[in-house]
Amino acid sequence: MYRGIIIVLFLVFISCDSLIPEDLNINPNSPSEAPEDLVLTGSMVGTILFNEGATSRRSGIWAGYFRGTDRQHEGFDNYLVESSDFTAIWNDIFINSLRNAIITEEKSVQNNRSGVITGISKVIQAYGLGVATSLYGDIPFDEAGKIEFITPTFEDQSIVYEKVQLLLSEAIQELSLDINKPINGSDIFFNGDSQKWVKVANTLKGRFYMHTKEYEKAYQYASIGIDSKSYDMIASHGDVQGNSNLYYQFFTGSRGTELTSENTKIHSLLDPNSSEYRGNTKTDEIARSSFYFNSIGRPNYLSGYFTRSNGFPLVSYSENLLTLAESGLRSKNFYTGLSHLNEFRGYMAGGGYLNNGYDTLSLKYNPYLQTDFESGGIENKDSQSKEYALLKEILEERYITFYGQIEGFNDVRRTRKEDEGVVLTPNSGLFLPERFLYPQSEIVSNPNTPSPIPGFFEPTKVNKWG
Repeated sequence: MYRGIIIVLFLVFISCDSLIPEDLNINPNSPSEAPEDLVLTGSMVGTILFNEGATSRRSGIWAGYFRGTDRQHEGFDNYLVESSDFTAIWNDIFINSLRNAIITEEKSVQNNRSGVITGISKVIQAYGLGVATSLYGDIPFDEAGKIEFITPTFEDQSIVYEKVQLLLSEAIQELSLDINKPINGSDIFFNGDSQKWVKVANTLKGRFYMHTKEYEKAYQYASIGIDSKSYDMIASHGDVQGNSNLYYQFFTGSRGTELTSENTKIHSLLDPNSSEYRGNTKTDEIARSSFYFNSIGRPNYLSGYFTRSNGFPLVSYSENLLTLAESGLRSKNFYTGLSHLNEFRGYMAGGGYLNNGYDTLSLKYNPYLQTDFESGGIENKDSQSKEYALLKEILEERYITFYGQIEGFNDVRRTRKEDEGVVLTPNSGLFLPERFLYPQSEIVSNPNTPSPIPGFFEPTKVNKWG
């Protein structure tokens, strides 16, 4: 793993004028001179990069959100991947996000500033490591991102998830102290609001317990997670190229035509003219389909989800509601799951996460009744149990809601062998992608990289069945 320290404060999608106070006269090329508040900003920018950049695009192809149509992305579409394809995106997590968050914590402790700023840095660390283990399986944890460990030891995926949960618990404790906040403007998500960070941390705990199929714990933490859209952790963007949405930058760049949502699973589910259209007498998906796609199924970067200034969800109220719905059904009962699904539908009926004018259209997400999921109901044409039908609907709703997000790829792999899960057809061959590959840079430089190296179609430990 490359051990350089990158303070990614001025990447193309963030306006430095809006983030960095004028009186911080530092040399960004010399991390030892940078105050912890400024390094914190760097870790947040890195977090946006791996959630909204190449990692999300590739996982989107393998989740049925996009199709690659030319050059490198056509290769990804056909599952033609090699370890060298993953070096840069491995660094996005372990250097741009994780390393900067570790520096923030270390410098804050040295300066007797334990509290909110260290709690935030631990949330960022846990976020990155949780995403990394979900994609790669076994990864470094204790020695990750620390320059004194040139060849960090890899740890078992199940152990990593346990340590991610402990790190989030530590973060919540420190955030709850509500002291030693980062300086004004350096926290680009919540400006040091500890209450919002606690909500995010609990939603992340719920997310990662979903990954490990510990549904009772997922429900427990989602119950105290994000409970309002105002608590969403969003990558904010603007109307100039320097801070515009990363998907927008890709789709309007020289390689933008390499990626489309035409002939994808998600488009077929939202297209009223498709035999797979998920709408019914209580659900109209025309507004959401138009928010996501143009008339032929290409991603909508002109007026919808991927517009220049549109924010990108990192941890959201929508996710938390749907975690409550699925984990509530699995660990509690049918009625708990249905109640939370209807809570989400009520949110969508009021506009939900749609914007750019789509939230003002005529939206239909009427509440479901138990009879809708009983044999012969509008959500159960196949005479399955009501629990089966409800789980199928919740998983499909999660799939639609996570369009363009890494969590969509995590969900389809987690539920691959369940009949209720979203069914994908391989773009090529007989098998579906199951993981990201360890990067060539790690394989060459770190003898602790797992051997034999797991293949692209080999499930990670938490997603293996039987």
